[in-house]
This record gives sequence, structure tokens and C-alpha cells, in this order.
Amino acid sequence: MPDEVVVEEQPTPTKKPIFIYVIVGLVLVLALAGGTAYYVVANYMGGGKAAAPREPGYLMKLGDPKEGFIVNIGTATSGRYLKIGVILELKPDKKAQAAAGKNLSPAEIKIQDAVLHVLRSQHINDYDPQKQDRLKELIKQEVNKALGQEVVYEVYITNLLLQ
Repeated sequence: MPDEVVVEEQPTPTKKPIFIYVIVGLVLVLALAGGTAYYVVANYMGGGKAAAPREPGYLMKLGDPKEGFIVNIGTATSGRYLKIGVILELKPDKKAQAAAGKNLSPAEIKIQDAVLHVLRSQHINDYDPQKQDRLKELIKQEVNKALGQEVVYEVYITNLLLQ
């Protein structure tokens, strides 16, 4: 039996499945991508700092309670009329809210005068739906100028009929 060769089996090294490495790598890549996306959105797309929250304003409906404003636009002989509902969101003023009643306050008279001036001074083409944001901004600027301070938060146009 000297010719017998004894073959010793060596233990094979355990191979870790490759898919575990792939999964760990994929998790790391996704975590890095998510962190980068968050950083970009938070610092560049979000403007850096959030706007300071403002207290909610009170709403003032201008013109007739049912009709709003009915205004002639253009020249006196043009025969064009505008029916528009305008609501202003104003900075809260406890005294003005408490005094609100049937009679208009001097501030409300100034506001209505400024809005009517803006509406009458516009051309027929300025009432296009694409130009509505410009009209709102113009009303906001004129009312703030008439009152001498920044009191208008937002202008809402609830209806608009041009004849």
C-alpha cells in the first residue's frame, strides 16, 4: 500500500455572494444621491431662507356687495363697461376692523378711489387674462401709495366681465 496516494481535501474558502456587495454599493450610492438632492433643493431652489410667516390679513370687498364695481373704460364715448369684483387682503388693523360699519372710513374711501382710478386708466387690452397678474400688482401699488404705507398683502379678482 505504499503506492496509495492519500489525497487530502483542503477546505474551499467560502465565497461571499457578490450580490451582497452590489446591494451595499447601491445603498451607498442612493444615500449619497439623496443627500446631494436635499442639499441642492434646500440651498439653491428654496431661496436659502424661508420667508417669515405673516399674520393673516382681513379681507375687504370693494364696491357694491353684490355687483362689485361697474366702471366705464376707455373714452366716455367708447361704450365699454367693466364689471369686476375686487377683494383686498389687508394688514390686520384692530381699530379699523372694530370701526367697520355702514359708513366708509377715510382709508376705505382712499382705497376705492385708487382702485377705480387704476381700472378706468387701463386700456381694453389690459384686461386680457394673461395680464391679470399685472393688473393685480398695479392695484396693490396704487392702494399702498394712496395710504402711504404697505398695507395690502394680496389682491383677488373674483369676477370680471367686459362688455
